Amino acid sequence: MAKKAVPEPVRPIIVKKIIMEDHGGHHGGAWKVAYADFVTAMMAFFLLMWLLGATDEKQRKGIADYFAPTLTQMKRDSAGGKGMFGGSSVTDPDKYPHKAKNIGNQAMSVPRSASDGEDGKKKKDGAQESKPKSMTAKEFEKRIREQLKNDPANLKLLSNVRFTDTKEGLRIDIIDEADFSMFASATDKLKAQAAELIGQVAKIIDTVDNELIIRGHTDSLPYASGKSMNNWLLSSGRAEATMQELVRQGVSIGRMARIEGVADTEPYNPQDRMDDRNRRISITMKTD
Repeated sequence: MAKKAVPEPVRPIIVKKIIMEDHGGHHGGAWKVAYADFVTAMMAFFLLMWLLGATDEKQRKGIADYFAPTLTQMKRDSAGGKGMFGGSSVTDPDKYPHKAKNIGNQAMSVPRSASDGEDGKKKKDGAQESKPKSMTAKEFEKRIREQLKNDPANLKLLSNVRFTDTKEGLRIDIIDEADFSMFASATDKLKAQAAELIGQVAKIIDTVDNELIIRGHTDSLPYASGKSMNNWLLSSGRAEATMQELVRQGVSIGRMARIEGVADTEPYNPQDRMDDRNRRISITMKTD
């Protein structure tokens, strides 16, 4: 008798479903940006720490002086004050680049000078007092002599200053002599006496608003072959150093029309191009 075939059991069909979940919160790119900013900030911090440790006081002073013109201009042209909290009151003159429009109370939108009172001294139609734009060589010399008469040491330095009326305007030449030099030899580093003299000149320059042209001059003494420095670079560097000192002494950088180095092409003494007096700085107050 034949056996009956036993049917095989039915195998279940298993369907595997894979659900792709959104992992954007974990694998997104926002954290990478924040991390990159953090790493950049830490790199800048450690670079600053390294610079502070690798430089001496004189080098740090030089770095600070390099950025001084920008900082000075920012202080002069911003609306903030120079006090403890750096703010300004409603009586301070408006120093924003664009005046506020007349909306509501005019005294609040366009502050007037605190010196304006009700005693008849107010400026008519909002006109502001402007500085004079002309000064002759004799007037400048007289004023600087009066300024220095109480300081014999600085008054002696006045012999190194020449005043000349030119087509461009009043030119002030600060010249080297055997017993006085503005800069350390073959460098653009101002000496202390020269910086003091420029400071005294700056006080009078700041009483007018003429644009300024600063030129650096050298003698004809050549540099040895193979040197990277030459008289053109030296005269330009000295003109730049003089401009920075004027700005440090309070003269607005916005008044600088040109800063030039002319090497030995415009000698003070054409008959002797090696004369010490050919090494000088010229500050010209332009006239319109």
